[in-house]
Amino acid sequence: MIHCETCGVVPVPKKDLPVKLPDDVEFDRPGNPLDRHPSWRHVNCPQCGKAARRETDTMDTFVDSSWYFARFTAPWAGDPTEPSAANAWLPVDQYIGGIEHAILHLLYSRFFARAMSATGHLSVDEPFKGLFTQGMVVHETYKGPAGYVTPAEVRVDEADGVRRAEMIATGEAIDIGPIEKMSKSKKNVVDPDDIIASYGADTARWFMLSDSPPERDVIWTEAGVEGAHRFVQRVWRLIGEAAQALKAAKPAPARAGEAAAISKAAHKCVQAVGADIDKLNFNKAVARLYELVNALAAPLAQAAAGKADAETLAALRQAVDFLIAMLSPMMPHLAEECRAAIGGEGLAAEQDWPVFDPALTADNEVVYPVQINGKKRGELTISRDADQASVERAVLGLDVVIQALEGKTPKKVIVVPQRIVNVVA
Repeated sequence: MIHCETCGVVPVPKKDLPVKLPDDVEFDRPGNPLDRHPSWRHVNCPQCGKAARRETDTMDTFVDSSWYFARFTAPWAGDPTEPSAANAWLPVDQYIGGIEHAILHLLYSRFFARAMSATGHLSVDEPFKGLFTQGMVVHETYKGPAGYVTPAEVRVDEADGVRRAEMIATGEAIDIGPIEKMSKSKKNVVDPDDIIASYGADTARWFMLSDSPPERDVIWTEAGVEGAHRFVQRVWRLIGEAAQALKAAKPAPARAGEAAAISKAAHKCVQAVGADIDKLNFNKAVARLYELVNALAAPLAQAAAGKADAETLAALRQAVDFLIAMLSPMMPHLAEECRAAIGGEGLAAEQDWPVFDPALTADNEVVYPVQINGKKRGELTISRDADQASVERAVLGLDVVIQALEGKTPKKVIVVPQRIVNVVA
């Protein structure tokens, strides 16, 4: 904007945009350096031509961050937005940001969206369909006589339940402070380059996803990172040792026999992990992948030793394909190496998400709570396909029911299929 005593506040003509700031500004004193510049702020009024002055108070960054999502829909447009593109893309399906965005940024963005709707730049009133605020990465603080020191400079030992810290270089005792948000001022930051150099990028990603729900803070610990790295090594070892056997196998699910347990575990995991990722429950997805690897460990060892039959190998190959696909978004480097090891064609990142078979995700057993005269006394685990008569016989054979009846015949046995059994004594 340009301030003119005759015309008032006048916008800079579009042909003169962008207004470029001067390079020879001085920041040696407090205040706005543009106000002190000898020539930049002096300009002629674009309407009357008289001497005028530029506005020197630049806009805060929140102005740009309040509508960038609309600009991104057509970044090369000559106008602020291209309404057809903006209206096709917006609103944003999912906004993910820090907790500091939950109030002001959201408030500003909603205001700008409504203002731009009123001016014809947009046709949406709400910029985001969903907002998710993630936690922060936090770490212990360490402080010595000269001030804060970084975790890389400190060695922490524990003896008799007491943790002590000292400088690695000098052995000087260091105080262990509270766990706080990583910041340069407290020096409680961990250099990603150091973690990647020691453990690899996949380990860092896996630990951050597995440690806690994404909406909570992640407490960065060396022990946690080492645990994540052990899992990476375990997956690589299990798949690598069985790779030759898996290469020759054609993936196919097993629906009966011992191999069926492999397929059921893999298909259930695909169903659950997909749902967890949709809900941003990454730590739950990680926990399920740990369970799947545990379930595959023994069969993979048998395959590596040449003791697995063709049906087991086919089920294992499909299960490992599923595992690699699910690991790919979280540990892409490991996934690509594993896929190459078993002879997979193309990149893991280019494969479709696995499709689970609903028949392999259904449990064959159901657990009935057993009530006696309206009070729960036990449980009955029985085949899901069992008819009512079979359920009644099984319930009356439970020790807790036999003791309660004291040899008498029950007045009634009420079976609510797949739900509950009530014995009326």
